[in-house]
Amino acid sequence: MSIETALCAARVRYGSLEALHGVDLAVPAARVTVLLGRNGSGRTTVLRALAGTVPLTAGRIVWRGTDITRMPAHARARRGLALVPDRGAVFSSLSVGEQLELAAPDGAVGPALDAYPQLRALLGRRAGTLSGGEQRMLAMARALAGPARLLLLDEPAQGMSPAVTARTHALLGELAAAGRTVLVAEQALPPALCRAATVAYVLRRGSVAFGGEPAEAARFPGLRAGPASPPGR
Repeated sequence: MSIETALCAARVRYGSLEALHGVDLAVPAARVTVLLGRNGSGRTTVLRALAGTVPLTAGRIVWRGTDITRMPAHARARRGLALVPDRGAVFSSLSVGEQLELAAPDGAVGPALDAYPQLRALLGRRAGTLSGGEQRMLAMARALAGPARLLLLDEPAQGMSPAVTARTHALLGELAAAGRTVLVAEQALPPALCRAATVAYVLRRGSVAFGGEPAEAARFPGLRAGPASPPGR
């Protein structure tokens, strides 16, 4: 498998707190990679570091063979990287339709609406009036509508119903089959996501505690959700 992106001995600090302690992590191209860990493990920080929204204090980031450690977040986005954060992933003042049209370079929003048909009835609604689960569907639909090759997804199914959650996890496998690379951060590994994933990592206190087969990662101890997270989440 070729490697799409990698963290190499990556360290991140928030003030006096070091959130990542020399993390090495490789994300294979056109595959689904899962990053598991309790709140406070550093999984969100890994996504933010790859997206460029938090700087490394040491180490480097390689994307498609190029060192992008000092590349700003907007430049990474223009080159094909999309981050879907766990909060604030939609523009509350814009309608669902407007946001999908902005995301799709050619205005082709059909595939995104096919993935989440519940959004068709909400096209004229402002995102700020949607429920949490509906906002997560919209955030995912925007990522699907856009041209990004590398998708960084932080708990994409948060707030969704069980049926929509299972569909979302299955969609990740379809994205990989279509040639897109997915790195998804979760607290646990449900069956649908385990089937979609090729590689899984377990983070613990800012370090990689496991890397390998998803089925083995699912049995890793201590993956239940923890308390509210500190900045190193």
